[in-house]
Amino acid sequence: MRIVEHDLVILGGGLAGLRAAIEAARVSRGELDIAVVAKTQLVRPHSVCAEGGTAAAMRPEEGDSLELHAWDTVKGSDFLADQDAVELFVRTIPQEILQLEHWGIPWARREDGRIAQRPFGGHTFPRAVFAADKTGFFEVHTLYDTLLKYPRVTRYEECTATSLLVEGGQYRGFTAVDLKSGEFLAFRSKALIIATGGACRIYGFTTYSHTVTGDGMAIAYRAGLPLKDMEFVQFHPTGLVPSGILITEAARGEGGYLVNNLGERFMQKYAEKMMELAPRDIVSRSEMLEIEAGRGFQGPQGLDYVHLDLRHLGRHKINERLPLIREVAIKFAGLDPIEQPIPVRPVAHYSMGGIHVDIEGAAPVPGIWAAGEVACVSLHGANRLGTNSTAECLVWGAITGKKAALYAMEERKLPELPVEKARDEENRVMEKILNRQGDENLYTIRRELREVMDANVGVFRTGEGLAKALKRIKELQERFHRCGLKDRSRIYNTDLVSYLELENMLELAEVITAGALAREESRGGHARRDFPQRDDKNWLKHTLAYYTPSGPKLEYIPVNITIWEPTERKY
Repeated sequence: MRIVEHDLVILGGGLAGLRAAIEAARVSRGELDIAVVAKTQLVRPHSVCAEGGTAAAMRPEEGDSLELHAWDTVKGSDFLADQDAVELFVRTIPQEILQLEHWGIPWARREDGRIAQRPFGGHTFPRAVFAADKTGFFEVHTLYDTLLKYPRVTRYEECTATSLLVEGGQYRGFTAVDLKSGEFLAFRSKALIIATGGACRIYGFTTYSHTVTGDGMAIAYRAGLPLKDMEFVQFHPTGLVPSGILITEAARGEGGYLVNNLGERFMQKYAEKMMELAPRDIVSRSEMLEIEAGRGFQGPQGLDYVHLDLRHLGRHKINERLPLIREVAIKFAGLDPIEQPIPVRPVAHYSMGGIHVDIEGAAPVPGIWAAGEVACVSLHGANRLGTNSTAECLVWGAITGKKAALYAMEERKLPELPVEKARDEENRVMEKILNRQGDENLYTIRRELREVMDANVGVFRTGEGLAKALKRIKELQERFHRCGLKDRSRIYNTDLVSYLELENMLELAEVITAGALAREESRGGHARRDFPQRDDKNWLKHTLAYYTPSGPKLEYIPVNITIWEPTERKY
């Protein structure tokens, strides 16, 4: 085991992690020794897959306002968002858009040269700032280029975290495997920012990169940090069939239609005013109802679909505003959206829940912050509005970067590393797991987990289906302990990584399903067929899940309501 020491470590190299690292370097003016530890190479996080835009109220003179952005977000969240967090968010994000502008991002432009904005679902004003349909890609590369200006930032790329070390209620460090060298690393630091993203690879049909397996959430959960609102999983209305690749909401923001097999724009029945630009939970449920009623098209592997029709937009607009979508449709569906509609259906896309943090991103354990999708402030409540996620990464990346840097500058001493705990973890990972023999297959269990989640914890849920899923997850956890590894090598052992990822996914699948089974109402992304109504009297509250060896222990805390009392959502 190699012990590595830094003042501040950022675990995760996506939008939130890169933004946090830059802010920490700026605030500390070179005083702090900072490290970024990433599972991938720094220019290859899942954040590059964000396509459509980043929300900000930039046009008060044209009718937008901070209050309107806040109201859209709170209403979109089905009133589960903490409204103080929403207020902080809408106030801060316009500055982040201009900051990226100064750092050189190629934002799309209006004819007058000002930053362009497009409509997006659930937003009552076109406030999605964008760079074609590759917004996340350009944001990541702009932040990465900016980070290179700071000499006291060390990069650890292709490292997989295995455990968070917490002792006596204090942060003490974390452990990781360096895939390139096969070394086991124990990190000591005064402060830690977790920015490892979401967990939607626990589903089979998902927009997520293969690396997005909830590692940060799972190691925090096992170390005693509570996870909040994990039952709320977003299903994006337009996943390409059969791959699940994201077809950005910007395709509808630019004027695309959703059409059933009768040729009808069916959203008129479900959201007469906003049509295809209703919030994602509403559009996804509408699509599933159309498909279940036999008004979809028959797809492969049971993936029936509806059509996303862009043909009326014309060649020029598609090539200018949606070049990636055209490329994806040609490469992965064998069709050109200039000439044919795109087959789409709801797809697992985003974790509204995450590590429980306060409004400044601080976890309940001193010395730990979390930012981006891994965290739950809660900005998104029960349903996130499109373009608010990249915005969240920028806002809380900057906030946690600053707070953690100031904390590390005040804390003069590195906390003691619990060496025995770290060595036990090294023994578990590099000896027991690496040399494990077994009659079960990792990849069979992973496939079965995803099938269970797709079938029972999807757009629509029932108590019976969730109970069945929970039982199956428990069985899969038992079988998982009988898994052996075929690869015994240390360098780039993807078998070992897959084992660690599956351990995390099984843990989080149980938390999501247990929370969903307990929540006997329908709210946002959590739609129970046996409890179809929202129940503010009993369920206007956040779920907290605490780790116990026998499964999650659920507790509840109130939602922070500062301005708007819950009302019926109509679009």
